[in-house]
Order: sequence, then C-alpha cells, then structure tokens
Amino acid sequence: MSPNTSNELNELGESASPGRSELLDRLRANQTWDVLIIGGGATGLGCAVDAAARGYRTLLLERGDFACGTSSRSTKLIHGGVRYLRQGDLSLVRHALLERARLLENAAPLVRPLPFVIPARSLREKLWYGAGLKLYDLLAGTHNIAPSSLLDRAETLAALPGLRSEQVSGGVRYWDAQFDDARLAIALMRTATDLGATCLNYLPVSGLKKTAGRVQGATAHDAETGEVFQLRARVVINATGVYADRVRRFDDPAAAPLLTHSQGIHLVVDADFLPGETALLVPETEDGRVVFAIPWFGKVLLGTTDTARADLPADPLPFSEEVDFLLRTVAGVLARPPLRSDVRSAFAGLRPLLDPAHEADSGKQGKSAGLSREHAVVVSDSGLVTVTGGKWTTYRWMAEQVVDRAAVEAGLPPVPCRTHELGLNCAALPAGVEAMARFAIRHEAARTIEDILARRSRALFVDAKAAAASIEDVGRILAEELRLSPDQLAESLRAAKGSARRFQLV
Repeated sequence: MSPNTSNELNELGESASPGRSELLDRLRANQTWDVLIIGGGATGLGCAVDAAARGYRTLLLERGDFACGTSSRSTKLIHGGVRYLRQGDLSLVRHALLERARLLENAAPLVRPLPFVIPARSLREKLWYGAGLKLYDLLAGTHNIAPSSLLDRAETLAALPGLRSEQVSGGVRYWDAQFDDARLAIALMRTATDLGATCLNYLPVSGLKKTAGRVQGATAHDAETGEVFQLRARVVINATGVYADRVRRFDDPAAAPLLTHSQGIHLVVDADFLPGETALLVPETEDGRVVFAIPWFGKVLLGTTDTARADLPADPLPFSEEVDFLLRTVAGVLARPPLRSDVRSAFAGLRPLLDPAHEADSGKQGKSAGLSREHAVVVSDSGLVTVTGGKWTTYRWMAEQVVDRAAVEAGLPPVPCRTHELGLNCAALPAGVEAMARFAIRHEAARTIEDILARRSRALFVDAKAAAASIEDVGRILAEELRLSPDQLAESLRAAKGSARRFQLV
C-alpha cells in the first residue's frame, strides 16, 4: 500500500484513534474509573457515550467484538413497534417514536426513513389496519416521518411488485426507519472514544471486586495475551444483554433470574423476490408475530421468529423449523416464494426479554412472544447496576436512565444527560476491500477477519458465500496490520471460514 493511501486512511479517521496498546496502558495505570461498563452491545455502548458526555471517567469492556451478539443480528429497524399497539403498550411506543426521531437526526448517515405496506384482503381489514396506524401517527406527534395512508389494490401492488395479487383488495402505507445495526454500534464506540471513554473489545470480565460489601471494580483479562487486570471503579454497570444474570451472579451467586430468552432468525434473499424500496409487513402469522420483508443492501431481509430457549450459545444458529416457518410465511404472500437454496445468508440472535413473572424454580420458559420489550434498571444491595431488556430503538433513553442511577450509586457530581442532540461519529468506510479492512483495523478496533466481514462491513450478513471469497485477502491485510505470526494467521483464517459456513444454510 502506498504512503498516500495510508495518509488518506488516517484522514478518513478524522483524528488519530488510540491503538489497543495505548488503551491497555490506561488499564495498567491503576486509576479509579468513575464508571465501568461490562458489555459492548447497543446498551453498553450507549451508556459509555452518555457517561463520557457527562465528563465521567468511563471504561467499557466487551468479552468479544463490539455488537458481536444480539446487537448486530436485529431486524435493522428503528421503530416504535407496531405490534406493541396491539398489546396496548402505548407508553413504550411513544418513547420509541421519540427516540426514532432523535436517531434520524443524530445518526443520519446510518438511519433513514423507510415506507412499509401492509396488504389487506378486505375493506374491513384495510380500515382496521388504517385505524391502528393513525394511532401510530398520533403517538409520534410532531416527530412523525409522514402520515400513514390507505391504498387501493393497484397502489398496493405497485408499491410491492413481488406481492401475490390474489386476495389483495388494498393496503396501508406507513413509515418507520431502517438502520445498519453493527455500524451504529461502531459509531457509538467511536463517539464514546472521542468523548474520552476507553472502550476495549476482547477483554472479558471474570469477576467483580468488592470493598466493604460494595462492588468497586472488576477482574478482567486480555483475551489475546492473557494479561490480567484488577480494575477499580466507583460504580459498575452490567449491560451484558442475555448474559446479565450471569454477571449478577458474580455479585450474588443466589440471585434469581430477571430474564427469559428467545431466539429470532433472519434470512437474506435476492432483491428480485420483492423489488423496490418498500418493505412488506405481514401482520398475522401462525405464531402470533409479525413478519417483515425489507430491502437491505441490495437484498431482501426476511424476519423474524421468536423461539424460547434456555441455553445461551455464543454463536446461535437458526433452527430448521424456524427457517421453514419464515419461508412458509412469505410463500403465502410473495408471487415467487424463495426456497432454501435461494438464501444468501442466515443468522440468529438471542433476545434478553424481561419477564417480571419469572420464578427461579418454576422450570417454565413461558411464551416469549407475549413478553414485553420494556427494560428495567436494577440495583443490587452491593451497588451493581444492571440494565435488562430493551431494544435498539430505545438504547439512548435506556442509557440515560442507567447513567442517572449509576451516578447516584457512585456519588458522582450530578451532570444532566447530554445525548439528546449529540451527533454520533458515523464515519463511512472507504470503498474497496483493502482500504476498508485497513481502516477498520486502524480506526474501529477490528481484531479478526470476522470483525471486518461481519461487523465493520456487512458482507457475511448479506451474502455469506460471496464474503467467504475475500477471507484470504482480508487475512493477509490483518496479518500485516497486526503483525500476526503464521500460526496466528492460520487460526484467524480457520475461524473466519468456520463463521462463513455458519451463515450459510446446509
């Protein structure tokens, strides 16, 4: 690579990003952090931005890569939640719609308005959906993107060219927003770093440290070298998503679970199954959930399912019956139904669902589709602040409440939240595999081939087989940038090829 290209990459980074060695030196300095956040998904990163914006000395630790779990495996929507209208959860919808407006403003390069159409089989059905979406408009108030509208049959079929025409009598168009979840997570990490926070991936926490019965820090280690860090903090925030109960048991081994878990999957198919720039919502399915077909990166994203599960695998895979359900559901509405062989990428994500009625010894998983996505902030007797539940759209609102509470627990100077109008660092990746990979490593903390192909670019999520073809080239660049040994490179290549296989249906 030429020196000019290197300079261009550094300029694209806008400012010199601190390297991993510099960040680790901050841990070795043995300082006391105001706020230590465990978990580098949407909620944890949002807390890091909020805390750093208030001027608190902030440290965030993530055991894997930023957003490597649930936060990169969403339906890619910033939305109020149309289905929550049916549940009567109007307060949650109203808050989410306000946060939708804030994200459209504060993360404009990554969040954009998206029209949706709900097909109707009868005039009665059309009027029913139309009434519900007028309520959605009203809840958005002055923050509404555009008014919902009733469509006749011709308008519905024109908006959704791939729709089966029989039984369609019309439809309803409404507006929500679409985003790139993994890229927004990286934008949060970069914003927190710009504000002075220290954010480290591949640094798992293995225990909490207590002084006089109060949580006052954590033990962590560098997953790459094994170096152990004994960290002091005035307050610790547990923002580990589906693993929140595990971290709570570092504090209290007898802590009863706060969460129940479910899995949702998504399938990616070619755009010609649903051409155009309008998303399809199927409002009634056999499992009680809505199903979406959404234009995304030149493909169509199909989702999602809701399958209760008790185990928490690090890299969940779609169940065969979930794939069958999605394909069967869209076969009922698309003129040319996709087959398994048409799926370009398939992925699953675990959801942390707050279950107030959950009892530790009940042995019951419950029906997760009926649980609320509302979040909770829970403080243990020893001062561990845990945030559970929630969704991407409301991450900022959740973070504001969490940091408010954490500041009280830590006795920090009260500072108002400053993130309502805070623009995020949404620096775009340069084009081309080499420039993109080097930028991701230098400025966005990418440490593996999968980090680059799954969460800095979205190549593995869009077309896993096509992405696999670039693994060797990305591996060569990674080895140059991080000075990997031949054995380290071989292991990175092996892991990336295994990951690419997991994104493909067998």
